[in-house]
Amino acid sequence: MPTARITDFRGFSTDTVAFLSELAANNDRTWFNENRQRYENSVREPALAFIDAIGPGLRRISPRFTASAKRNGGSLMRVYRDTRFSKSKLPYKTNIGIQFRHEFGRDIHAPGFYLHIEPGECFVGAGIWRPDADTLGAIRTKIAESPGTWRRARDAKRLAAHFELAGEQLKRMPRGYAAEHPMAEDLRRKDFIGITGYEIGDITEPEFLDYVLARFADARPLMRFLCTALELRC
Repeated sequence: MPTARITDFRGFSTDTVAFLSELAANNDRTWFNENRQRYENSVREPALAFIDAIGPGLRRISPRFTASAKRNGGSLMRVYRDTRFSKSKLPYKTNIGIQFRHEFGRDIHAPGFYLHIEPGECFVGAGIWRPDADTLGAIRTKIAESPGTWRRARDAKRLAAHFELAGEQLKRMPRGYAAEHPMAEDLRRKDFIGITGYEIGDITEPEFLDYVLARFADARPLMRFLCTALELRC
């Protein structure tokens, strides 16, 4: 991790990790209500402090991505699961999800940076997840029309050193593209998101915020390409 300090954020606490682990083992409303103050003290408040602290550094990377430390409707994702269309009726998410969307983005499907904190699954993400049909079509068109630009973004040294492109792919080529298209592997993508992992213990380190910012900066080639494809400023 980088040693240079960017802000005064001092990291999450060990109880943040403990709370998330215990919530995974006790994912019910009774336990959560009994530990609601711990959630506020060890999860919500430090997450909001992290969002507030990362704002200046994020603006240096790109002023078009928003760090909003609002308690509701901002960068911190809700702890409550949407169980309406899920087989699992567990009421709570067992992770901290923090998203920094493009200023023109309406939801999590817009281009953005993402931080996922969960014992056993910690990662930094950048890109666009599950774009709608028009957005996905625009990205594919840009790849097909400017394959060299896409390759330079995808294979940029710092991006490739830390991130792997993740997400689902179609089994067959999308309509309008030949099966033997030279960019077939990428045109079949349904997500354009880079993922890089880290250890849960890292979140308690004073340098954690700097580490996240460094990974966001590494992902700039991918974000620039996506924004250009969608005719967004980046």
